[in-house]
Amino acid sequence: MDTTAPEDSEKAPPMAPLSSLREPPTTKRGARTRAALVQAARTVFERDGYLDTRLVDIAKEARCATGSFYTYFTNKEEVLAAVLLEAQEDMLHPGVGRVQGTDDPYAVLEASNRAYLEAYKRNAKLMRLLEQVAQVEPVFREFRSRRADAFIRRNARGIADLQARGVADRELDPMMASRALSGMVSVMAYNAFALGERQEEGTPVDFEELVSTVTRLWANALRFPGHR
Repeated sequence: MDTTAPEDSEKAPPMAPLSSLREPPTTKRGARTRAALVQAARTVFERDGYLDTRLVDIAKEARCATGSFYTYFTNKEEVLAAVLLEAQEDMLHPGVGRVQGTDDPYAVLEASNRAYLEAYKRNAKLMRLLEQVAQVEPVFREFRSRRADAFIRRNARGIADLQARGVADRELDPMMASRALSGMVSVMAYNAFALGERQEEGTPVDFEELVSTVTRLWANALRFPGHR
């Protein structure tokens, strides 16, 4: 969903501390065992939650001895970092893209929101886990905050670009608007997909309606032409 122009690209901070990971194994067998442990850890973390996950359960899920775990990871925090780093490419939170001269700003905004929500939905259990971990592990909380701030800044640049083109309300502060609107979409995604929030009639939130709603709210807030 990253539609930013090359000159506006900004590499997102990693989702977890790289310094906590060991060097990857040099043998194919070691690489396979480590990959199995990372996949097993994701399964167990998503099933049991961070606080209730035990290393013995991860080893059992990976079908290897508990002792093998310590060949590749020191503790639960380290294997969680590996899980998050492996998943981060699919969990990237692209921002509002730069609008080219012939682009429809509303269509670009809708495509950005759609791709963000699709990625969030695919990784809903992991996103819920990350919120839980951020409450109890200061290191992960710091990385989560830095990552979120990077995308807020990118969205702010996108808003400023729209203002320069006369598409968005120039009286708005781009950073403040980005924090408000990005936070809205993030919370709605968390409620709909991580918490499984239901509508009044008890049915799941309709994905297309969610995309349409958050896009319209963005456009209305920025006072897009035809949305004022």
